[in-house]
Amino acid sequence: MGISLNGHVALVTGSSKGLGRQIAMRLGKAGAKVVMNYYNNTSVAEVAFSDFEDVGCKGILVQADVTDGDQIQQMVELAEEKLGSIDIVVANATPRQPQKPIQDYDWDFYQSMIDFFIKSPFLLAQSTLPYMKSKKWGRIINIGSEVFQRSVGNFSAYVAAKGGQVGWTRSMATELAPFGITVNIIAPGWLPVERHQNDPQSTKDAYLATVPMQRWGVPDDVANATLYFASEESAFVTGQTLCVNGGLTPW
Repeated sequence: MGISLNGHVALVTGSSKGLGRQIAMRLGKAGAKVVMNYYNNTSVAEVAFSDFEDVGCKGILVQADVTDGDQIQQMVELAEEKLGSIDIVVANATPRQPQKPIQDYDWDFYQSMIDFFIKSPFLLAQSTLPYMKSKKWGRIINIGSEVFQRSVGNFSAYVAAKGGQVGWTRSMATELAPFGITVNIIAPGWLPVERHQNDPQSTKDAYLATVPMQRWGVPDDVANATLYFASEESAFVTGQTLCVNGGLTPW
């Protein structure tokens, strides 16, 4: 018998496409009721949610900017009304991440990275922790990136924010452990989802040549890791970074 999330309510931010969509599907198939969140492109989000329901999953689709505290609170309250209180949070939403030398960035772009990868998890936690603490059970799962472990250059804004996300995860794991709440981070490698469809083939080939498993990762690889961190089976695992990248960062 596989992992069951029956009786749980999960919020997956940025789940209309890419990794988020597959994570929402995986948690839904395991029995969780899922809040699928998106910010723009309603038509794409509605197709994703229709596919989610077509396989028997239960949940709601909510448009919200997950860097805005008021919109997060409204989404959490709607979830409680429609599904029950959220006890699993997957912070997955991400903006565009152009690679540039540092002189070509400006502070506004740096700030946008901080907003998505530190501010958003902070706001999500503040809105959902009262219930998790009262229940003495909860799961907060941040979707990070291998770029922090690999110290990727010409990517300073994204790498710095992802490093901050790791630090926040570790601190929160220690703070929340007495309440039975775990906080972990999954650091995927480069997965060729929709946002990378226009990347040069030569760049993709060069990356793939460095992966010890000699294959591309797929969204299910990340979704399955998320399912583990969301489950009872991971109850004694917290503050950890799990790299899902075919052995590219074996440390």
